[in-house]
Amino acid sequence: MGKLIAIVGRPNVGKSTLFNRLTQSRRAIVDPTAGTTRDRQYGHVDWQGQEFSIVDTGGWVVNSDDVFEEEINKQVEIAIEEADVILFVVDATTGPTDLDDHVAAILRRSKKPVIVVANKCDVGDARFNVSEFYALGLGDPVEISSANGSGTGDLLDLVVADMPEPSEDDQPEGDIPKFAIVGRPNAGKSSLINAFIGEERHIVTDIAGTTRDSIYHRYNKFGFDFYLIDTAGIRKKQKVDEDIEYYSVIRSVRAIEASDVCILMIDATRGIEGQDANIFGLIQRNRKGLVVCVNKWDLVTDKSLNAQKAFEKAIRDRFAPFVDFPIIFTSALTKQRIYKVLETAVEVWQNRKRIVPTSQLNSYMLEQIAVTPPPSNKGKFVKIKYVTMLKDSVIPTFVFFCNLPQWVKEPYRRFLENKIREHWDFHGTPIAIFMRDK
Repeated sequence: MGKLIAIVGRPNVGKSTLFNRLTQSRRAIVDPTAGTTRDRQYGHVDWQGQEFSIVDTGGWVVNSDDVFEEEINKQVEIAIEEADVILFVVDATTGPTDLDDHVAAILRRSKKPVIVVANKCDVGDARFNVSEFYALGLGDPVEISSANGSGTGDLLDLVVADMPEPSEDDQPEGDIPKFAIVGRPNAGKSSLINAFIGEERHIVTDIAGTTRDSIYHRYNKFGFDFYLIDTAGIRKKQKVDEDIEYYSVIRSVRAIEASDVCILMIDATRGIEGQDANIFGLIQRNRKGLVVCVNKWDLVTDKSLNAQKAFEKAIRDRFAPFVDFPIIFTSALTKQRIYKVLETAVEVWQNRKRIVPTSQLNSYMLEQIAVTPPPSNKGKFVKIKYVTMLKDSVIPTFVFFCNLPQWVKEPYRRFLENKIREHWDFHGTPIAIFMRDK
């Protein structure tokens, strides 16, 4: 499974600011009002070649007037239990408080690697209070300022160093592809797994949320050899009201991150909903291959070719601008086209590993660039001289060398990507385009 880092602490110590800093985003709301963060927020961090997930939690409170106190504390406890490394954020401007002591006692019992993060060390004489945090009994505090980023590099170095080695259960053997089956609750994920393996290994009911955990299966039939990962359904946050389901969502997110290709299940009887787009976004942020599987097609009244094309167009319009992925209409119950899903997932995995020779790449792409050069900017013309493909990258990555890389904007990058996709088969996998100074 992917590694998970949890940010915990009492309210208003800068946890969400640190989350935004480490994920290089502004997804977590930051406000001086204590208790602003209630739901857990997930993000992705890439540091020194290590990739891991990070989760922002609500501030731990006791005996407050906040009606959400109990639920916030439950989510913090779950994040602590699921995390591989815990960042315990404290406020250097105030020194240790009784609430910090309370959280520290919980963390000591967890037996997890804990890093004490003394935040706001850039404010006044706050850094002189840092030594007081040794009293928490959790090791050396790390001085940072999440507002301006000072000290966060050293913090990430410690996080990577404290990361536990993958166990045999977490890391399937060899270079065998891993396919995660994801989607909303009750979309037919477990039914599809059962149809693949030919036995009723997973409980299947009409009750959303029947599957609680992410489970690996080695599939080596009919010339295939890969791991299938069944996951719990990912539903909207406001609909997650059971403690055990909090675990399920975390583990589903980690399964996506540990996979090579995601098979996104969409319920044909319900159509495309906002949560499907959210799960698609999660797959995209983690740069995974994608196969869209429209399940329960046998229950749809209109199965005509026009209806199928209309459904496919609606999916691509909703998921744009990334539209180069396969869509397969299946029925796990009748086993209609289910093996086509496996064949397509293997093809997408192979596309992720495809390498285009540099000579072929330059021969074709420089000709296309000569026909449609980058637009000029303020009288300056961009001249692209050379292109190469990086080897051993997570996804297919192309580097274009030119004289003014800063003037190449997103629309032209998409043009280059489309030309690459037209000539070489990268169906189902995201690709990355970088411009570099020659």
